[in-house]
Amino acid sequence: MTDYIKFFRETSPYINRHRGKTFVLALRGEAIYHDNFTHIIHDIALLNSLGVRIILVHGARPQINQRLEQRGLTAHFSGHMRITDSQTMECVSDAVGSARISIESALSMGLSNSPMHGARIRVVGGNFITAKPLGIREGIDFQHTGAVRKIDRAGIQAQLDNKAIVLLSPLGYSPTGEAFNLSCEDVATQTAINLNAEKLIFIGKERGLHDDQGHMVKSINLNDAHHWLEQLNPDQQLYGALQAGYQACLKGVPRSHLISYEEDGTLLSELFTREGTGTLILQHSEEIIRQATIDDITGILELITPLEEKGVLVKRSRELLETEISRFYVMVHQEGTIIACAALYPFNSGKAAELACVVTHPDFHNQGLAARVLAHLEDKAKHDLQLDSLFVLTTHAAHWFQENGFEATSLDKLPMEKAKLYNYQRKSKIFLKHLS
Repeated sequence: MTDYIKFFRETSPYINRHRGKTFVLALRGEAIYHDNFTHIIHDIALLNSLGVRIILVHGARPQINQRLEQRGLTAHFSGHMRITDSQTMECVSDAVGSARISIESALSMGLSNSPMHGARIRVVGGNFITAKPLGIREGIDFQHTGAVRKIDRAGIQAQLDNKAIVLLSPLGYSPTGEAFNLSCEDVATQTAINLNAEKLIFIGKERGLHDDQGHMVKSINLNDAHHWLEQLNPDQQLYGALQAGYQACLKGVPRSHLISYEEDGTLLSELFTREGTGTLILQHSEEIIRQATIDDITGILELITPLEEKGVLVKRSRELLETEISRFYVMVHQEGTIIACAALYPFNSGKAAELACVVTHPDFHNQGLAARVLAHLEDKAKHDLQLDSLFVLTTHAAHWFQENGFEATSLDKLPMEKAKLYNYQRKSKIFLKHLS
């Protein structure tokens, strides 16, 4: 029970952060055949119940190939794009309809003792995508293969406002009434860009990117993504998802995710834990260091309370923290979580300040974050506040401060107002750093 409560409390900030946000989920057609498909649908339903605005884009490539095989037809591709003649288009229409029915029926389940019980999810589709033909490229006529020309943003927004899940198929229609076969990646990417989505999430076979040693690559920026695209085989599904995520972030979507449909709970783990389960593509990758606000108090308390309980830090009440919040600075992770903090207390006499509460979240130790926060506060003290030196009192981190340029000093070197408050029971060591 304790672990459950701890997990629920840890996910609460993510629940609050994601509520009301628009997520575009791109679900591969292969996922519909997988044993984990039902769990994926349950997790999508849970997101909907938590207030996430969901646009679900599905693929249908294996379903199309299956119908071509049943009719004795051969699939033709140029690169990774399918050439869709009239007979193939008939198979596309049939396959897309079948895939759509599978998803809609799964989202309509309401069996007792199941995660879907009482969900009452409304699933809405329609002619939200205007398409255009790819035409003839390098001498190849793609016929009924098309690309997204326009997204009916207002129509989709209206359905999302009504708390419905919008289900988009890889089909689009021209103003003349022609139907075109579209790629799942194109539909998902253009929808995410046009709807100003917070996230674009690709649910494919691969968990994400892996380095040469086989280790999962947790997050990359746009430059990293471009480099990976140069290394991957363009015929890989992972290449298509990465390229789409890259394009989406390049055009305004803050985050794209690559996760697997084969692993149970991967969608929830990616969205509601710090570690995640796949690869995150970031429009802006650097953690932000900024002055704290009253809204950051809970996050700061989560960082410093465990150290206060161990006696590493002097205990601060919530009320005291509220009055001193302007003294604090926080480092914010990509998903908005506070992962480090520190405080700066200028002295009334002398051109000096005390550095306090330098804390990094345990999940981010040994990544140099504390040093970055220290450098930020040193710059603030030197250039903005025109101070000459920083003092710090510590019982556990003497070596770290010495490694970062602080020198041991004595009590008589402290400014008078701080020296009067020195706690002789704690026996804190005193360090000084000149900023000149």
